Amino acid sequence: MASASSTLLSPQFSFSSKSSLKLRRISNAPPMQESLSLIDSKTRVQRREIFIKGLAMLPAAVFGGAPIAEAREVEVGSYLPPSAADPSFVVFKASPKDTPALRAGNVQPYQFLIPPTWKQARVANILSGNYCQPKCAEPWVEVKFEDEKQGKVQVVASPLIRLTNKPNASIEEIGDPEKVIASLGPFVTGNSYDPDELLETSVEKRGQQTYYKYVLETPFALTGTHNLAKATAKGSTVVLFVASANDKQWSTSQKTLKAMLDSFEV
Repeated sequence: MASASSTLLSPQFSFSSKSSLKLRRISNAPPMQESLSLIDSKTRVQRREIFIKGLAMLPAAVFGGAPIAEAREVEVGSYLPPSAADPSFVVFKASPKDTPALRAGNVQPYQFLIPPTWKQARVANILSGNYCQPKCAEPWVEVKFEDEKQGKVQVVASPLIRLTNKPNASIEEIGDPEKVIASLGPFVTGNSYDPDELLETSVEKRGQQTYYKYVLETPFALTGTHNLAKATAKGSTVVLFVASANDKQWSTSQKTLKAMLDSFEV
């Protein structure tokens, strides 16, 4: 019997001369240390995957960035103060809580008037500059507001370096109104810019700040067949206010859109 037991156990055990069992590793099996290391590695991978999935489910506000859904689907008149100068409008004053660029200090606070029935529109994350702050190489959309019957407005910001190598240049130092709109035109229309679409330019002074104003007729623009724009430079950024409408909207709202454009200031 002893002989039979020894034969059956020989693949895993052998008896010493003192009849004590001695563990012997099977030649084709991995060492215990290697097995434990493999298990530990798999566990770490699984834990990392769970952690990453968990992060993806957290709101962006946890990381200091505003989620896209922060845009309010209600009329701005329900939460913005009325204008003292014209009670038919409310005042939007941008603050660091509103956009990634304002939080990063890349854009100076700005404000403008809006009809109380308008609503704030969502800005896609890829357009908001959230992914590239504080050093964005291309323009981004700050905020958007719209109304089905009257049109839409948006604020677009561009790094100053995109238009000039001079630090803290004023809008005049960048160039004349035609040169500036040639660079920023595609961000007014949403696709391309043709100089023939420019109907009117003007220059406005407010204190130390200079603004270039534009009236454009843009039949092929994605933003609308009619566009008004206002640009200025401050700090390391050129800020562009754009008011857009299609033909139907323009016929009844051009006065409102022009008032919004005139009210814009940085």
